[in-house]
Amino acid sequence: MTPPHPLRARLVEGVGVLGLNPTEGQLDQLLAYVDLLARWNKVYNLTAVREPAEMLTHHLLDSLAVIGPLRRQTVGRSTRLLDVGSGGGLPGVVIAICCPEIEVSCVDAVAKKTAFIQQVAGTLGLPGLRSVHARVENLVERFDVVTSRAFATLADFTTWSVGALAEDGVWMAMKGRTPQEEIDALPATVEVFHVEQLTVPGLDAERCLVWMRQGGTGR
Repeated sequence: MTPPHPLRARLVEGVGVLGLNPTEGQLDQLLAYVDLLARWNKVYNLTAVREPAEMLTHHLLDSLAVIGPLRRQTVGRSTRLLDVGSGGGLPGVVIAICCPEIEVSCVDAVAKKTAFIQQVAGTLGLPGLRSVHARVENLVERFDVVTSRAFATLADFTTWSVGALAEDGVWMAMKGRTPQEEIDALPATVEVFHVEQLTVPGLDAERCLVWMRQGGTGR
């Protein structure tokens, strides 16, 4: 009998705290993703976090914390999501694993990072996940949700990706503590309609989601 993955118990505990109920297959995919990220990271330097146990908390559970809010935002709707500056696939890969009903595209300007996403999609069998090697400003496709994690200021994120946002789409920016100065610096054409506080199991740090849409007239 194959021994359980050394991080499986911690992952199961974490998704329970987050109120998620992934299948056994999805748990396997999440752990396989951590293994792939750790292996590729030795050569391609995808993330500054080196240890798989630390990746579980700082990357996997951090990204899993957005699944509940994302589902509430997109419930009952066909959804195409763009992960901007995806790097090693966070949160895009995690969303693709846990929400197979969502089409996920991960865009990054660095070829080795998009090659990794492509490898993940093939290895883990994720037909709804694709990688795009480009700058987000150059995309012509439109997406219902445009997200980023530690990518840029809110003003830069929305300005660079506005061309990729569907007419009634929303931005979902993953941030640490509430970035009030960044919110205040947004143009009047961007409306912040919700700031959602997140709790990441095992991570002693503030996290939040900043939800935005076009058409605001100021805050």
